[in-house]
Amino acid sequence: MLLYMSNSAQKTTSTPLHSVSVAGAVVREDGRLLAIRRADNGTWELPGGVLELTESPEAGVTREVWEETGIRVEVEELTGVYKNTTRGVVALVFRCKPAGGEERTSAESTAVEWLTPEEITTRMTEVYAIRLLDALDAKGPHVRSHDGRHLITQQ
Repeated sequence: MLLYMSNSAQKTTSTPLHSVSVAGAVVREDGRLLAIRRADNGTWELPGGVLELTESPEAGVTREVWEETGIRVEVEELTGVYKNTTRGVVALVFRCKPAGGEERTSAESTAVEWLTPEEITTRMTEVYAIRLLDALDAKGPHVRSHDGRHLITQQ
């Protein structure tokens, strides 16, 4: 995956740096989605984290969901690419189905719950809720940018 291209005709004073994260939009047969309440800031999000240098995106999402929730998953497909323009983070979101395990909290999560789409929209900020809702939409993968708080409308 190409994350950065340089253009020798452009003179810049610094090289842009991006980190890549992965997240699992885990959908149960009854349509509920897996969510965590983060230990560091108390916000509700989908489970995920920074992709390690040597792992594939699918392996990374499997690891992150297991570490944060105790749920094993089968990765189905990429449903969205989301860029935080403020922090330089590119997040890859994959729809997954649960394949075992039991819900448990971790050092990174203080709660693990299966939420309805309606509960997602009331508990999560727009930039995280849209990632789960996009995973339910068969029209993806979606590509969106945000500033950390609000989606940026594409012109």
